[in-house]
Amino acid sequence: MSENAANNNIMEKNQICKDAIVSELQKKKVHLFYCLECEELARNIAAESDHITLQSINWRSFADGFPNLFINNAHEIRGQHVAFLASFSSPAVIFEQISVIYLLPRLFVASFTLVLPFFPTGSFERMEEEGDVATAFTMARIVSNIPISRGGPTSVVIYDIHALQERFYFADQVLPLFETGIPLLTKRLQQLPETEKIIVAFPDDGAWKRFHKLLDQYPTVVCTKVREGDKRIVRLKEGNPGGCHVVIVDDLVQSGGTLIECQKVLAAHGAAKVSAYVTHGVFPNSSWERFTHKNNGLEEAFGYFWITDSCPQTVKAIGNKAPFEVLSLAGSIADALQI
Repeated sequence: MSENAANNNIMEKNQICKDAIVSELQKKKVHLFYCLECEELARNIAAESDHITLQSINWRSFADGFPNLFINNAHEIRGQHVAFLASFSSPAVIFEQISVIYLLPRLFVASFTLVLPFFPTGSFERMEEEGDVATAFTMARIVSNIPISRGGPTSVVIYDIHALQERFYFADQVLPLFETGIPLLTKRLQQLPETEKIIVAFPDDGAWKRFHKLLDQYPTVVCTKVREGDKRIVRLKEGNPGGCHVVIVDDLVQSGGTLIECQKVLAAHGAAKVSAYVTHGVFPNSSWERFTHKNNGLEEAFGYFWITDSCPQTVKAIGNKAPFEVLSLAGSIADALQI
């Protein structure tokens, strides 16, 4: 290599280093508050970036059960970028968190971001007959009324909302940022042995519409639900799972009945192995237990069951019980806080 070429190479490397330093210096310093349920996830988010500082809230209650809350360091966050990590896991905890969320933008902060990984009423988004209450719209209205901060409208980060049209439920007073956990799944699939032929299965047309473009590097299988009398039966609509490791992908799981029926259909059509991924493992009434490898022979049903930590109570309950693996949203949330 000539002396000029060597000097050019050194200059290029120096410029790359300078660009990296400038990029790092330009990152926002974010003060992250969190609800009690999300403490572990909040700590994992902060561990992803030196630009994220955890802040605390005193979560107390009066004798009558109503919240008695105090935001620590309220004066210190003036002029700073502030975020709140929420978990609306039940109606009982929503009021206390909304009380904090409505106050934080009013503390003269430079900007405010609400991170709500799981939008809980997302599956109740439509009215099928007069009198139905679309609580997804109600929740969107509650979130849309967050006060504007000095920096403008609140950014709201949500992962894999159940129905894409729900983005239009939010008013112009907030800026919804819809993220996805699918990159976590694709990274995990790349770590599996190369001998496994991966096929992605969607349990219904809705899941296909939401996710197929994000997983177009894999062959797909689509199932469908058909009504037979009073029952809804899962059938194979298109694709051939024969001899493959089939990964069922959906946004959320509740009781898990559809996933189990889908697994049975795929196995009957020759799938060598079936796994599942959902972004939100809701699992009310500990319904996750029906998937563990000690129960009813299901140890042969699901090779892996991947969820994210968007529902902290579920993560705490399942621990390290097979076939469950938790894919953390911490890195993705840390990146989203820089947008």
